[in-house]
Amino acid sequence: MRLSKNFTLQELTYSATALRLGIDNEPSKEGILKLTLLATELLQPLRERLGALRVTSGYRSFVLSEAIGSSSRSQHCKYEAIDLQYVRRGKMDNLAIYKALIELDLDYDQCILEFGNATEYIDPTEPAWIHLSWKVDDNRKQTLIAYKDINNKTKYRPLIKYKSI
Repeated sequence: MRLSKNFTLQELTYSATALRLGIDNEPSKEGILKLTLLATELLQPLRERLGALRVTSGYRSFVLSEAIGSSSRSQHCKYEAIDLQYVRRGKMDNLAIYKALIELDLDYDQCILEFGNATEYIDPTEPAWIHLSWKVDDNRKQTLIAYKDINNKTKYRPLIKYKSI
């Protein structure tokens, strides 16, 4: 089922872990509607600006989310979040997703530049992926950096160097 010009329901719900473990990751009818809105309002404009985007994680059922070590409170479980990567000329360039999000002035709830070369004091120039979330209303336009502290615990903080590019 096509959710927008370039995004399908299968692409936003696929999980190798769910298949391997036999976990049901089928969205509800309301979930399909929310994923359609996320695809048309947020993903499609990014796709038109950048070109092909790789969806690494979309909707996750509560059971799937817990199976991969994530929270059942994640926006992925609410049909509101997607993890993306972007490859340009054979090289990962995930920061381009953030730049396009800002340049297009798209509405979003959260944009998390995840890991890569981020530290407690350095914004990443090469995030491993970008987590984007979008809600039907009350989007916060919150941008965060995810990094590992010295104890290898995931921490989140606001951007330091750049608010927009």
